[in-house]
Amino acid sequence: MILNILLIIIGVAVVLLGADILTKGSVALAQRMKVSQIVIGLTIVAAGTSMPEFFVSFVSAIKGTPDLAIGNVVGSNIFNALLIVGVSAAVTPIAILKGTVRKDIPFACFASLLLLGLCFDGSISRIDAAILFATFLGFLLFTLKNAKSGDEDENEPLANTSVLKSVVFIIGGLAGLIIGSNLFVDSATFVAQQLGVSEAVIGLTIVAGGTSLPELATSVVAAKKGNSGIAIGNVLGSNVFNILAILGLTGVISPMKINGITMLDFALLIVSMLLLWVFSYTKYIIKRWEGFVLTGVFLAYMSYLFMHV
Repeated sequence: MILNILLIIIGVAVVLLGADILTKGSVALAQRMKVSQIVIGLTIVAAGTSMPEFFVSFVSAIKGTPDLAIGNVVGSNIFNALLIVGVSAAVTPIAILKGTVRKDIPFACFASLLLLGLCFDGSISRIDAAILFATFLGFLLFTLKNAKSGDEDENEPLANTSVLKSVVFIIGGLAGLIIGSNLFVDSATFVAQQLGVSEAVIGLTIVAGGTSLPELATSVVAAKKGNSGIAIGNVLGSNVFNILAILGLTGVISPMKINGITMLDFALLIVSMLLLWVFSYTKYIIKRWEGFVLTGVFLAYMSYLFMHV
């Protein structure tokens, strides 16, 4: 038990280091390629930081533990929208582009609603999964087609950072995120199982939080450095990637039955995205107090889950 707690601490440290390196590389690459930070956040960073969710959900589904797979995605998205954006905004108010509020956040809400609709029959069939993945491909093509730079970036180009160096930073940062989050998830899951926590709750809380550590670290570091495009793009892109790509690919290979995930969990998934949309729609900025509200809702949800274990 003591060894696992030590590994949890080491995992968090490795994740934070990886997030710092990934942010530097991503911002530099966006500026060098003259692509807006929001696009880099929605694609490269989002896909990279969602790799832990993908591996955990895929392996869980293959091993016959679908509640852990689906709970991981639902829990991670709630974690992203409430805690990550909440903490990031509490650290530094997050400025959001009009295009993000009008297109990207609504699409993330749509992805959540689509998942809810497909899960109403208590399962994700191969057809359901194919619909999810096809929608993801459409989102990716749309995002890349509209990838443009310009006046959206917050910083001047980093003249001393080459494209190759930026890519090395991104790969190195992602490696740190994946290694660190795996250490955290494995150790935290072992501790939870020793304490008798159910599979669904483990997926919605510890595993979801652990696999979302890359997003949390990346977004907080990016927000603190003033790179709000990376911060919010990472969250939105990860949420879309988690639902459409991860459950899409996983479900096509191994259809999943839904048992321990409740309508409350799905409802909070949608509410979390709607709160994010409402807060960002006012003045295209998520203020500190709004960040604390998002964080408070997340903590209340976690408290409810553990009270009903």
